[in-house]
Amino acid sequence: MRTIMVMFDTLTRKFLPNYGNDWVYAPNFQRLQEHCVKFDRFYSGSLPCMPARRELHTGKYNFLHRGWGPLEPFDCSSFEILSQNGIYTHLITDHSHYWEDGGATYHNRYSSWEGFRGQEGDRYVARDAKAELPEHTHPLNKQGISVVQHYRNRTRQRTQEQMSSVRTFEAGLNFLEEHQDLDNWFVQIEAFDPHEPFYVPQKFRAMYGLPDEETLFWPRYGGLPEEYKKDMELCQKEYAALISMCDVSLGKVLDFMDAHDMWKDTALIVNTDHGFLLGEHEYLGKNFPPCYDELVHLPFFLHIPSLAEGGECDALCSTVDIAPTLLDLFGCDTAALKEIDGRSIKAVLEHREESKQQVLFGLHGAYTCWTDGNMVYMKANESEEQTVYEYTMMPTNIRGFFAEEQLRKAVIVNPGKYSNGMPVMRMPSRPMSLAHQFGDQLYDLACDPMQENNLAKTADCSVYNAKLKEALQQAGAPEEEFARLGLE
Repeated sequence: MRTIMVMFDTLTRKFLPNYGNDWVYAPNFQRLQEHCVKFDRFYSGSLPCMPARRELHTGKYNFLHRGWGPLEPFDCSSFEILSQNGIYTHLITDHSHYWEDGGATYHNRYSSWEGFRGQEGDRYVARDAKAELPEHTHPLNKQGISVVQHYRNRTRQRTQEQMSSVRTFEAGLNFLEEHQDLDNWFVQIEAFDPHEPFYVPQKFRAMYGLPDEETLFWPRYGGLPEEYKKDMELCQKEYAALISMCDVSLGKVLDFMDAHDMWKDTALIVNTDHGFLLGEHEYLGKNFPPCYDELVHLPFFLHIPSLAEGGECDALCSTVDIAPTLLDLFGCDTAALKEIDGRSIKAVLEHREESKQQVLFGLHGAYTCWTDGNMVYMKANESEEQTVYEYTMMPTNIRGFFAEEQLRKAVIVNPGKYSNGMPVMRMPSRPMSLAHQFGDQLYDLACDPMQENNLAKTADCSVYNAKLKEALQQAGAPEEEFARLGLE
């Protein structure tokens, strides 16, 4: 068996033709359905980037115990398990968070890895020289040191060929060329695009009638002021232009698989970690608003020779299911992951396991959510004052370490399933939650797919509180999670 995973960051399903979009140019995403099963009820688990990748390794929910952080010493990594079982694993990525404090233990779990610099605010090109900042920027564009860094990084990415995500895919094609006649390997071609900033050559922007000047291309997270709603069409086109460049890169992988007849003996996964709000629900970005469908209801495509070769699947699945699926694809025992929250999608397709009846998703210290694929229930903390802890052996954030006042309050505890029975440090968290301001949210996706009618305002939510509480118990959530949600 050989497996290719093509992973994009921040790929919102409503922008893909596979899921009904009729204006974004992405013919290669459309091509996926010639050989892949399209999943209609696939959800994220933990938001945002590195929490999602921890689930990719472990098959366990991250957000109930930990915010943004590295893979822990007690974690079982699916990729490390594959390597231990004679499967060569290789990561190719331009996702710079892999080599920052809060993500620096993930890429080392692969047999080998290759990285490309320069995305977003990657501390890459020296800022000694004056950054080429535009004279005028849109008021809703992000500001700060990461923006200055981005413009410095741009000096080494002037052309499409120099773009780090394009170079990532070229390295992926080199791997396929060198390994096409070999067996027992896994390669993860992971692009940071189409994550913001939506920086893309003008030829892709011209496809959507965008001017040869910057518009709202790096929206800062927050509410959408009324006076800027008219600018959302331009912002969405900036995002679409980047998707179209991603589509070209994806097409090269599909072309290679066609040319070398790899569909008969090679599995393919195309996935993402989360989506993005571009004016929907009057919000920009992620992390702070409720976990609306645009953020958590994900595109997912899977090809398994002689099993998953086209069509659609409505089985309820989640990011935590990918790790056991990878082990199952290579005939490895999924029990090696230890007490996981996920289950093998391959086993579900083969009817060896039943599909899930419910999944969880959310952000640490913010919304904790439940869905059965029909109803979505988002439970907010009951007040701004809440007790939230980080359970960790590695107290790091995205960049930098935990604050001194957090470290001084550390105690040693054993959270059980989450840490595979290992003792860890528990210390106060610093969640940036606005969930209490939005309140509980309940939506019937069949009647209200755009999530415009919050049923929690009028309905009796006791049955959904009970379902959420049961799911949290099964996932081994800590005691304070029930308390802060009012589910004691």
